[in-house]
Amino acid sequence: MASMPLSTLVMEAFSEEGPLSRWDVHFQPRAGQTEMARAVAETVDQGGALVVEAGTGVGKTFAYLVPALLSGERVLISTATKALQDQLFSRDLPGLAKALNLPVRMALLKGRGNYLCTYRLALARSEALLPDRQSVHMLAKVETWAQATRTGDLAEMPGLDERSSLLPWITSNRDNCLGSDCEHHKTCHVMAARREALAADVVVINHHLFFADLAVRESGMAELLPSVRVAIFDEAHQLNETGVQFLGRQLSSSQLIDLSRDLLVAGLSLARGQTDWQGLSAQLELAARDLRLLLGAGDKAGKLAWTGNTPDGVDEAAWRDMLNTVQSAAESLLEALEAVLEVAPDFVRLSERVQEILVQLAAFGEPAPLGSVRWVDLGHWARLMQAPLDIAETVRTRMLGAPVSEAAGDELPAAPLAEGAAPWRDDDARPRSWIFTSATLGDDATLRWFTEPCGLADARVLQVQSPFNYSKQAVLFVPRDVVRPSDPQHTPQVAALSEKIVRALGGRTLVLTTTLRALRQIGDTLRQQLGDEPGLEVLVQGEGSKRELMDRFRAGDAHARRGCVLVASATFWEGFDVPGEALQAVIIDKLPFPPPNDPMVEARGKRLEALGRSPFNHYFLPEAVVALKQGAGRLIRRETDRGVLVVCDNRLITTGYGRRLMDALPPMARASSEPALLEGLRRLTKASTTGPISSDP
Repeated sequence: MASMPLSTLVMEAFSEEGPLSRWDVHFQPRAGQTEMARAVAETVDQGGALVVEAGTGVGKTFAYLVPALLSGERVLISTATKALQDQLFSRDLPGLAKALNLPVRMALLKGRGNYLCTYRLALARSEALLPDRQSVHMLAKVETWAQATRTGDLAEMPGLDERSSLLPWITSNRDNCLGSDCEHHKTCHVMAARREALAADVVVINHHLFFADLAVRESGMAELLPSVRVAIFDEAHQLNETGVQFLGRQLSSSQLIDLSRDLLVAGLSLARGQTDWQGLSAQLELAARDLRLLLGAGDKAGKLAWTGNTPDGVDEAAWRDMLNTVQSAAESLLEALEAVLEVAPDFVRLSERVQEILVQLAAFGEPAPLGSVRWVDLGHWARLMQAPLDIAETVRTRMLGAPVSEAAGDELPAAPLAEGAAPWRDDDARPRSWIFTSATLGDDATLRWFTEPCGLADARVLQVQSPFNYSKQAVLFVPRDVVRPSDPQHTPQVAALSEKIVRALGGRTLVLTTTLRALRQIGDTLRQQLGDEPGLEVLVQGEGSKRELMDRFRAGDAHARRGCVLVASATFWEGFDVPGEALQAVIIDKLPFPPPNDPMVEARGKRLEALGRSPFNHYFLPEAVVALKQGAGRLIRRETDRGVLVVCDNRLITTGYGRRLMDALPPMARASSEPALLEGLRRLTKASTTGPISSDP
């Protein structure tokens, strides 16, 4: 871009008199941010891999965006969440491009399930098979919106819930997309998004799309990636768990039922009378439902281990018969479809889907390959799952270009390569640049929790501390008299303490649980105790999307001066961003260790044992450290925030391993007792948030 070194350009941009200061009067240079930006610039210049843990408040987004934009390179940015994806594309990138006076073409690329499929919209309108009245009503709104939308991105559709039962009817997936044979191909929103991405200088995607493409090369990314020299992964702590979802196999009863439904619709509309479409469809649907029943009663949910030839607790003969039944139904479909392939492209795609199901059936009928784990996800449907234990081999060979199965030192054995994919090729002589960043990537100097399963043992590692003054901004309280989490009285005790904190603060509280059972129990208790309390609103996860709940929590009811308490689990441990006085207490019910009976967790533990390493010290404890840091990170989001973190698990202060967990938390002040905590909270509701919180009265 210029003869001046990139690192020099970047330092000038972040200086007191630089373009960022002129663009934003509130901008102030931060040592941690400029340190990270310099490291990113050096990696972009030299190539290779950089891993950066940047604490909350560092400003890591600008620290990687500024060097990326000033480099003049084509850049790929991947995030874990659609929320950050939209923020980067709609706010951060346009703002920085303007501040730096750079003519940058930007594109947002999501998975095909995020875009309206005009072909399937027409089918939904004509077939009248929608599941409920609400879907019929929403379909009419979508049809109106479809006439005006340019992008077809359903996130822009007002009032359309991301969990709507209409979505599968108006979007395509890899199974049912007709590709270039579709009559709407030229106006397809997915294809338009891909074309924009191929022409852009900066493309924003998400981890799911990245690994889906790496596994099956179907999203258009296979064309995009070879021309990109710089790839940046934000929220990188989710990279391994996202990757293993796509680098294995899966076959679900819902997939079979979707196929039977699509077969019936296509058969009756395009080749009525040529065969018994209803009978063939019903045969496959019955087999899918019988598969679900064989694996457990309809109300049984969770993960079913699969360590032998069959899922645990399932009779081997019955299992073989079930697989044969599904195979027979699929083969009957394939035979019928062969007779109508020339009628319409719909039947060609249906035939390909049936063949893929037969391939998966054959694979699940054989023992699991070395280095992978199998299980069954049971919910309303059943999903047969097989995944590698980590993404290390995939990253090393397909991203960093190492020879297959190369291992170094005591690095864990590599995960098997996904079928059908090839390493990325780069005709440019300069090496690619890979940047991985997050607020939480481990608790040691090498960030081994992240680098080992991601195949990044040789990457440059940088840790940048948060600029927040936690000793003045936050107080930590761990109740000594709370019972152990295994005691049935633990959750009621957490609910009782939560009620006291909520009353003291007038809301402003986030309760994070490690299980859905605790979520429901605490949520019900707070509703009973606080439901009629004026000025308080109790929110519980499941009552709306994450974005909706976060917006309601932020806003409360400003006119009535209402405060909110939200009880949540799972995804709310991260990405819940509520700065300011709306959130002043985060309560964590217990230390977030991974569930030992989870098939993936169990398999990873056994692999460590086989290597002579302690599963607790090298897996369970690091996982808890990262999750705890994520949960605690919800509390202080900017320099003026004040609040308390309450961890209702005294193992944090009574066990030897608790010290490691405590050291991973920010250096907060400590409250010595419950009365001291509650008194401090009462003062916090009255005082300006510009002063420190006292840890004791």
